[in-house]
Order: sequence, then structure tokens, then C-alpha cells
Amino acid sequence: MGLDDLLGAFPWRPIRGCPGRYSLPAGTLAFADVAGREPRAFRVAGAPDEVLVARLDDGAGVISYRRADGSTVHTLGTPEGFARKLAQLGIEL
Repeated sequence: MGLDDLLGAFPWRPIRGCPGRYSLPAGTLAFADVAGREPRAFRVAGAPDEVLVARLDDGAGVISYRRADGSTVHTLGTPEGFARKLAQLGIEL
């Protein structure tokens, strides 16, 4: 599964001011239902929520934020956008 597969499967919206990154509205979709695989979970100083991460087959990736209320915000990044956001969060895969 890669970027093009996910872009066609869900109603992603570009994230303003963040080239190569897209988001889904907050909801209850499980990470594995979006990314097609289980995430690695992180707690980082730069995010108040638990951060869930998976790299896709083409180098793109999904970064999701699990909120305390149980909702999840899923983001999708091109290989460049994914790498940039991981670096901002201080996450190394």
C-alpha cells in the first residue's frame, strides 16, 4: 500500500502551509483501517496526544494523533512531507 492507494481511498484534505501532507477529519477510524498496518506508538514533547506512525511501501507515511477522548486525527504525507514531520516531532524510525 502506498500514497496513491490511500489518497484514493479516503477524503484527504491538504494541510494548509504544510506541503505534501494531508489530513482526515477527527473520527473513530482505527489506524490499521487507514494505513493497512499496525502503528508504532510514541509520546513526544512536541505533541500533546499519542503519536501513531507507519511508513508505507513507497516511503510515504501515516502519522496519527490519538486524543484523550478516543478520537484520532490521521495525516498522510508524501515521502518528503512524512520525513519532514517525523523530524519536527523528533521521531526516528
